[in-house]
Amino acid sequence: MSLDTRVRSTLPDAVLWDLDGTIVDTEPVWLAAELALARRFGGVWTEEDGLDLIGSDLLEAAAIMRERMGITPTPEEIVVAMVSAVADHMRHAELVWRPGAVEMIARLADAGVPQALVTMSYAEIAEAMITRMPSNPFGAVVTGDSVTRGKPHPEPYLTAAEALGVDPARCVAIEDSGTGTRSAAAAGCQVLVVPNLVPVESGERRTFADSLADLGPDDLGALVGRPDAT
Repeated sequence: MSLDTRVRSTLPDAVLWDLDGTIVDTEPVWLAAELALARRFGGVWTEEDGLDLIGSDLLEAAAIMRERMGITPTPEEIVVAMVSAVADHMRHAELVWRPGAVEMIARLADAGVPQALVTMSYAEIAEAMITRMPSNPFGAVVTGDSVTRGKPHPEPYLTAAEALGVDPARCVAIEDSGTGTRSAAAAGCQVLVVPNLVPVESGERRTFADSLADLGPDDLGALVGRPDAT
């Protein structure tokens, strides 16, 4: 991440967090659940298939899974099975937190910056993760089962900003996928992209970092002072 030191650093009005692959490294958990589903119903699925769906609306992803796997369950039934498996992992397994994510959340809370969770995972998964955190830092939680149109549509991020009572242009979204990044950028947020398993294309209102580990709230604040932060 390279910031222009001439830009005055302020704190963002809010920080909007993706979950999967951004706060917790759950992408291998999703892939394992997808492969288990394919084996159960005699379908065919690969790691590359799973990577194609990272960040997507779950029902849309399930429809693609049904077609590619050649299996009989409906998309709704596929989502129920997947959410149950990932939520169970969130409740009981050792979580792999992404480098610097929990520390950044704590620093933002200490600085009084409002935060929201904006995820295509369903509420059952989000709630299971939040219970594993030292405290709940999120003033709003937007999940895939609480919006009409999922990422990459801007609705999830617009919904989170409205819930917090902030201007999306004064928010920083933290994302790891192209799908989520497009959603946040379309909502008008500045996006800090920390890629995980899939590459993310450069574009308007996007800044890239290898990790959150060496960053702090002021670094996020500098993003909303960028010339393209409109």
